[in-house]
Amino acid sequence: MMELNLTRKDYLQVGVTSPRTMKLLPEKKSKVQQKIAVADQTGVLQCFGLKKGEIVPLFKTLPTHKITRLELGGVLGSQPDKIFVATGSEVKGYTKKGKQFLGFDTNLTESIKTMWVCGSHLFLGGSYIFNHYIDCKDENYYLCSDRINDVSCLPMPRVTEVTPVLACQDRVLRVIEKSNLLYELEVSGPPQTLCVYANDGGEDGEEMLYGTADGKVGLVQLNRTSPSHRWEIPNEKRNGGILCMDNYDITSDGVVDLLIGRDDGIVEVYGYDEADEPVLRFTQTLSESVSSVQGGVVASAGYDEIIACTYAGWIQGLTTEPQHKEAGPGDSVKVSEESNNKITALKQELEEMQQKVLQEREKYHYAAMNTKAISAVPQFNINDRFSLNKDDASYTLSIEVQIAIDNVLLQSDVPIDLLDVDKNSAVVSYSACDSENGNFLLATYRCQANTTRLELKVRSIEGQYGTLQAYITPRLQPKTCQVRQYQIKPLSLHQRTHILDDTRQMNELKLTGQFSLAEIHSWVSFCLPEIPERTPPGDTINFHFLSTFLDTQLDCFYKQGEGTFRSDNISTISILKDVLTKEATKRKINLNISYELKDDSIPLTLQRIHPKLEYQLLLAKKVQLIDALKELEIHEGNLDFMSPEYRQILEDADKLQTEYKKQPCHLERLYGMITDLFIDKFKFKGSNVKTKVPQLLEVLDNYELQNLVDFFATGGL
Repeated sequence: MMELNLTRKDYLQVGVTSPRTMKLLPEKKSKVQQKIAVADQTGVLQCFGLKKGEIVPLFKTLPTHKITRLELGGVLGSQPDKIFVATGSEVKGYTKKGKQFLGFDTNLTESIKTMWVCGSHLFLGGSYIFNHYIDCKDENYYLCSDRINDVSCLPMPRVTEVTPVLACQDRVLRVIEKSNLLYELEVSGPPQTLCVYANDGGEDGEEMLYGTADGKVGLVQLNRTSPSHRWEIPNEKRNGGILCMDNYDITSDGVVDLLIGRDDGIVEVYGYDEADEPVLRFTQTLSESVSSVQGGVVASAGYDEIIACTYAGWIQGLTTEPQHKEAGPGDSVKVSEESNNKITALKQELEEMQQKVLQEREKYHYAAMNTKAISAVPQFNINDRFSLNKDDASYTLSIEVQIAIDNVLLQSDVPIDLLDVDKNSAVVSYSACDSENGNFLLATYRCQANTTRLELKVRSIEGQYGTLQAYITPRLQPKTCQVRQYQIKPLSLHQRTHILDDTRQMNELKLTGQFSLAEIHSWVSFCLPEIPERTPPGDTINFHFLSTFLDTQLDCFYKQGEGTFRSDNISTISILKDVLTKEATKRKINLNISYELKDDSIPLTLQRIHPKLEYQLLLAKKVQLIDALKELEIHEGNLDFMSPEYRQILEDADKLQTEYKKQPCHLERLYGMITDLFIDKFKFKGSNVKTKVPQLLEVLDNYELQNLVDFFATGGL
């Protein structure tokens, strides 16, 4: 397989961009230079090309409202050379020369978040509502039970029925037929973006690519009766989520490749082997999240290129064109006139910018000294995400600013652990906290120069809920900061799933009372993540959850005046009982509470904790031995007399210490969960066993699973 060599080129910077707001306009001839159309959050749409390495603007619109999506369209069967943009509840259409030919106000109650154009068909997605228009006339409508992240459609010339596909936050692809749901297909993570496979839907035109928020890419076949999963690329390196995809033959092997842009700035190229399985061919890391990615020919005719647009609006190219010349001994390489002119122009531009900076600095100092001057707070955009990772039961907080970040201060009113992140180069310092007054964390991340994106990892404790606040200060004058708040929910480590194992022993909590469906939905939404804010349509609601830490499950079924919650973990039921009762009391609603406990569920929960606890105890023991073994190695020199187990610990010393450092308080958290389980079991039986906790900790220090199960059975008597 030929190695792919791509060289990075920077073209220009526009305003802050939303995902998928850049496209390359198609040309009739192949390998001919294409134009770039890009829209930003200031409402400006611009189109430009390149000539001899210089930017040649074609048109630029005036600023209006934020543009959330840009798509290309045209007559079915011809080249899609018309530009469509979504802004607010309006769709505008432009020719490739910049003439507006369409201004369609949809009068939708929600702002348009996603859009797909195909011939005379227009598909729009708000937060929860999907609309289908034909020639700007309302044709179909569907109200979704969870947030819509993207909208696409199977290619119409190849598939006779119009088949829209919705990527929804609850880990489901919903296939729509007219105004009804045809079927749902569960995927491994919340799908953020959709892309028709190979631009034509594959062999039968029914194949669709999806990219998830947790960084996985998959291919599904969406036929009318039995949809199926074809393949999925796992995210073993824990890279960022997928924001955009495109199909383009960048390797020039006759097979269309898959181009991927991630929210941590990674651009990837996947080729396909003989079995049509994806193979990674190329990776490049940019400094900001990649909001749009396209393949085409831009800078030089005949040379393929990947064009990426970042969150802060940088348009960058990864080109196959060689960017350097080689010379042998005694040879000389002549700099072309074009390059000379470019160098001169750049020098002149740099001098002009330096002069402008000096003038503005003087102006600012003069204004700062003026007693009558009014200080204006500079505005800046923040792109942030707070999401749960299934792999290590932690939350990732990513903060991206259009300008360099100076520092980020984290404050939490609940106990949380900060975990190490390899990508994070910021220096962290902790300040003393007054936990008695509800301040459990105060940490400052000082960023290195030109850092525009910061990624942090935190782990919460279930049962303890509150708010995590981030004070974000960029390198701006005058100094200013923005505060972002993130809710830590009572059952924060639970993740939505669509599969429930009915063979498990389930404890049950039943609530009845004078409450509406919307009220109980708001209480459940307060307790659990990944639940839509809006009450889903229907008289009854059913959600399934899986604990990312312990793999225990929770089933929530509720309707007006009644709610039933089942879990194989008594602590989950206990937390729900406490929080739901508290929320109902706030609204002065009386609840009738009944519960049914299964004692057999306790040993099964302890067995789920067992592998994690055993591993952490062994890890802690090995780390404790490292210093003593290293001292022995210094004094003795030869270690042949040691057992293979001790020699292995010395060999893996750095790896073990790194792992132990990455998981601070892990053992403490497991001890806490077992203690809570013990207290909750007997609390439901009307006994207070807090005095038995020291005995329980003693059993844990000399850990044996059977001894622990026996202690739970007898209550420490």
